[in-house]
Amino acid sequence: MIHSKKGLPPHQNPNSSRMRLSRERRRRLTFRISIGVLGLVLATFCAGIVLSTQVSSVQSHLESSMGSVSQLRGELQAGDLESAGKTVEAIQTKTSAARNITTGPLWQSATYIPAIGENFKAVAEVAVAADDLAVHAAGPLVSQIDSLDLKKLSPTDGRFDLSPLQKSSPHLLAAATAVHMSHQRMASLDLSRLIPQIAQPVRDATEQLEDFTKVLDTVSWVAELLPGLLGTDGPRDYLILVQNSAETRATGGIPGALAILHTEDGRIRLGEQSSAVELGVFNPMIDVDPEQISLFSGRLGTQMQNVNLTPDFPTAAQTAKQMWEERYPAQILDGVLAMDAVVLSHLLETTGPLELTDAQTLALIRDTDLPATLTQNNVLPTLLSNVYREIEDPEAQDAYFAAVAGRVFSAFADGQGDGAQMVKAIGSSTRENRLYLWSSDPAEQKLIASTPLHGSVVGSSSGGTAFGVYFNDGTGAKMDFYSTRSIQLINECSADEYGTYTVRITATNNAPSDASTALPRYVTGGGVFGVDPGKIRTNYVVYGPSQAFVENASLDGRPIPVSPGQHGSRPVGSVSLELAPGETKTLDVIFSKVVQDSDPDLTVTPTLQSLADVVVPFARKSCP
Repeated sequence: MIHSKKGLPPHQNPNSSRMRLSRERRRRLTFRISIGVLGLVLATFCAGIVLSTQVSSVQSHLESSMGSVSQLRGELQAGDLESAGKTVEAIQTKTSAARNITTGPLWQSATYIPAIGENFKAVAEVAVAADDLAVHAAGPLVSQIDSLDLKKLSPTDGRFDLSPLQKSSPHLLAAATAVHMSHQRMASLDLSRLIPQIAQPVRDATEQLEDFTKVLDTVSWVAELLPGLLGTDGPRDYLILVQNSAETRATGGIPGALAILHTEDGRIRLGEQSSAVELGVFNPMIDVDPEQISLFSGRLGTQMQNVNLTPDFPTAAQTAKQMWEERYPAQILDGVLAMDAVVLSHLLETTGPLELTDAQTLALIRDTDLPATLTQNNVLPTLLSNVYREIEDPEAQDAYFAAVAGRVFSAFADGQGDGAQMVKAIGSSTRENRLYLWSSDPAEQKLIASTPLHGSVVGSSSGGTAFGVYFNDGTGAKMDFYSTRSIQLINECSADEYGTYTVRITATNNAPSDASTALPRYVTGGGVFGVDPGKIRTNYVVYGPSQAFVENASLDGRPIPVSPGQHGSRPVGSVSLELAPGETKTLDVIFSKVVQDSDPDLTVTPTLQSLADVVVPFARKSCP
């Protein structure tokens, strides 16, 4: 008897068996999925709890370590180095714990959470930066705190003991590097994507790190350079160019007063004093880079007064060295140092008032209103204005200038003023481009090139989106005492992928309306160089970033010619501007095809104004 499959009993029907098996598999699959989902929910819940615990723990570690920093400061001020060492170890323990948590897999996973992930990333960066500072900056600095007592950097019996500074130099360099890296890590964070509770502390910490970086950088390169400069490895002779800002040159002012600084085994002695006028004209001219001659004329190599028409200090220094050695063949220079009168005012803040004691100098000012006592407050108007009213002879003016500079150096050699104040004065001077140094030793010059003292406008030191605005006097007199300027970089909206920048220079002649008759002829120039007395003519030399182009220029919104040029791979635009008393004009120089996309850097000729008053904050125009 044959039965159809349809008619078979259920337990014998193969279709029925397959249906039961399918339902059973579905039940098992559903169960497994449910268990999986439940596991995922539980895991997410647990991860959330753990992450919440980690957030609380990181906050506690970082806040506690910040509190310990205040404690550390107090211990260092009290000279309790044993307690300070223990506090540093405690800080390192806390920052290490915060770092371990924020670099762990759970925290790193949280950085990918939409909307809030950037905040987890920012906290991780802060933790890593804090730990690097604790280990690589705080530790080395505290271990060398005795050697870093800059107040001990004052001379004893006319000699600077530089051995503690030499001992601490490698530790300072390590600490400075750590602070730089931590600052860069913090500065790279996009604060606009963070919640205010995180953005503001990060902003505050970044600003504090920037300030600390400046201080530590100065101390670091002072420790590395100063021993050699002061002759610990043999006697040195340096030519000092005292730049007079009343008549501008690209690196600061006309180098009228000259002096030799002799150093040996930590001792400083002022040697031969002279003037640019006394050195006279060099014919044939000193060899100078032809590219720079095309920009600044052959005057670079004919007179000491003009060696710094170029803003490239290594060029100016080497030219000055050749000029000096041609006039004084028996004296081979080891380097050149340039400074302006504002540097002298910073140093006078350190030494306090100084009496002029040289009989020849006192005789020079006997029947004048020039002061015999120099202070931080009177030195600038005395050197940059009053001396021209009281002394007519240019050589005598330079001699007085040199005597003042020599008196300040002598005060330091005699131990007047403390080392900490001296480092502060050096730091503020270099940050405003008022102090330059060049060494004839290639190894030492390579080190100088990594500091703010280098003054180079070509090569690696001028990389990135670098702009420069330099002033060269065209009046042939001392009218720049009455000039004020402001300079701003503006990133214009560009139609292509390249950048376009405007360099905006606003200049004012603040001389009195009757300057042509009220001011001495030596100050106004008397029209000798074709400039009406009372007016100020300035040649503005504007450098753009490497491989960009000088597009055009305008004066008060009207197009004007601009003289294009090239220095290395950098484009240069030059414009001459003349101002009558009370007159203000705005000059725009446009650079196109800027390939660099980093934040722009601006270098300007130092003047009597502070750098903060000259440089206007960078502006970026958005495209419509």
